[in-house]
Amino acid sequence: MAVTRTLPRLRARTLAVDAPGDLLTRVPDEVDPREVAAWLREGDGLVGWGRVAGVSATGPDRFREAETWWTQVRAAAEVEDEVRLPGTGLVTFGSFTFAADSRDESVLTIPRVVIGRRDGLAWVTQVVAEDEPWPVEHPAELLGRVNEDIEVADPLVESDGSVGAEDWPGVVAAAVRRIDLGEVDKVVLARDVTVRHREGRVVRVAPVLERLEKRYAATWTFAVSGLVGATPEMLVRLQGGKVRSRVLAGTIRRPNGIPAPDTDVPGTGDPAHPVDPRLRLVSSTKDLDEHDYAVRSVAEALAPHCSDLVVPEAPYVLELPDVYHLASDLIGTMHSEATSLRLAAALHPSAAVCGTPTEAAARVIGELEGMDRGRYAGPVGWMDGSGDGDWGIALRCGELADDRHSMRIFAGGGIVAASDPAAELAETEVKLTAMRHALGLTDA
Repeated sequence: MAVTRTLPRLRARTLAVDAPGDLLTRVPDEVDPREVAAWLREGDGLVGWGRVAGVSATGPDRFREAETWWTQVRAAAEVEDEVRLPGTGLVTFGSFTFAADSRDESVLTIPRVVIGRRDGLAWVTQVVAEDEPWPVEHPAELLGRVNEDIEVADPLVESDGSVGAEDWPGVVAAAVRRIDLGEVDKVVLARDVTVRHREGRVVRVAPVLERLEKRYAATWTFAVSGLVGATPEMLVRLQGGKVRSRVLAGTIRRPNGIPAPDTDVPGTGDPAHPVDPRLRLVSSTKDLDEHDYAVRSVAEALAPHCSDLVVPEAPYVLELPDVYHLASDLIGTMHSEATSLRLAAALHPSAAVCGTPTEAAARVIGELEGMDRGRYAGPVGWMDGSGDGDWGIALRCGELADDRHSMRIFAGGGIVAASDPAAELAETEVKLTAMRHALGLTDA
């Protein structure tokens, strides 16, 4: 049931501005790290701070309750928008738990200030309660302050999470046995690691986002209510009636010494060099099967809402600094009235983060994983007043603890019959690299 049911009457004003440089440097240092919101890719996107309103929900109806709250809030709001682009006007950022029975809460939050940039155009949105004054009369005042030390990562130390690395191969082996017994075809298992500030200070979010954005520019860097990460997987994008979903499943480590591009590079590598890991990836029955499961689950969930749904016949290779992924982009045209959040709810959980069949895989996760995922592997993103928005899957991320001095970081992988437990542990270690780098635990 919903925890917060306050229905505020809000005023929002979006004005065009000149906002060169890094949007993250505009986040004031004094802001509570749990009130920083971001959705960025290759320098553009949205960065917000403060919290003028929000809602929390738990249980199987968490998506519906959050969307109902947002529908009522936007209907009652007064909005001035001189820019009229996706992400202008009244915007909410959201993050939802992976499991319906999680002890954590799913959230929608409306920042007090949002700075956005898209295709060379920039804007500032200010949001206030009905009788409040605007935070500043001239939005350019919000852009004059730049945090010079944003790139400095605070010193942190790491310790085991719910299941230690030495015990993880046993968890994977147990999952393979369940697959061999026919309970599931595929199950996605994840593990966590705990990091804590050496000196007892609050973990700063802006430097973590800065490092993620610079190293993983081709991904979507996000922050919502203390959940921070850089996901390569777009669960669903809805803009102007067009739907897009990116499916990632199937992973291989990227060898050292190969420069990482900042863009998505289709292809399989050079067939003349069979040692090329990209060629091994697109030839791997295990990875192709894992990918096929994930693509089919997304296509089946989108079909009731879309016409002209284009499902690629074969995946391409997405190149990131640490790993290669098999990737497929599905594109369709909306014929239902669903918002982007409702589409995200319909797609969650996909086979890429849960398994196949879904209910059986979720049950195996609950029995074997040894932790509450919280908002890890759940939908994360933003939505505007039209219902359009972006929702990714919260991967390569960490969740800030309530005391703000520590964080859990996560990584997982798809387990199928051919999975090797030691290799699956190695895959999680590679996927943890993103957050370890962002938190200053490694320079790799």
